[in-house]
Amino acid sequence: NLKIDGVRVSGQEVRSQNIAACIAVANVVRSSLGPVGLDKMLVDDIGDVTISNDGATILKQLEVEHPAARLLVDASIAQDEEVGDGTTSVVLLAAELLRRANELAKNKIHPTNIIAGYRLAQKYAVKYIKENLAVETDALGRESIVNAARTSMSSKIIGSEADFFAEMVVSAVESVRMRKEDGTVLYPIKGINILKQHGRSAR
Repeated sequence: NLKIDGVRVSGQEVRSQNIAACIAVANVVRSSLGPVGLDKMLVDDIGDVTISNDGATILKQLEVEHPAARLLVDASIAQDEEVGDGTTSVVLLAAELLRRANELAKNKIHPTNIIAGYRLAQKYAVKYIKENLAVETDALGRESIVNAARTSMSSKIIGSEADFFAEMVVSAVESVRMRKEDGTVLYPIKGINILKQHGRSAR
């Protein structure tokens, strides 16, 4: 019963608690970021050991109960399912945005205005990337694309065979390349058929 033994928390206090929980989750995976990130060794209740530097894998093993921190875990899992890479980056970026937003809220800026500012910043960031940083894949060359694929596999279980699988993935994507009438190049990933076969090695 809230009247007997409960404590009602609202406003800036609960906001700070939620953000602190998110930052705590981000700190767990911070040192595992990148191809040279550190591995984490996780031991569960029955003694099973998991060693990984993949953000989604680490966060899946953590029993996060805080509802706000759980959103970061869900974001990492969704990133893994949709893209297959960037699972640690999405958690660190979200936690940093929350930390900066909390500082603005402490300066009496309304959360609605902070959200509107972030959305506007996102719009201009995407526009800047498209106009100044984006590079056509045809201009990159095959070697750069293979290197990008190899880097994204470095934190996965097939990291030791990254050279072999990077070549395989790039070759598969190149095989479904198609050019539309207006000159636009498309790579319909759904056109790649994946067959799972039991064998004695990854090759």
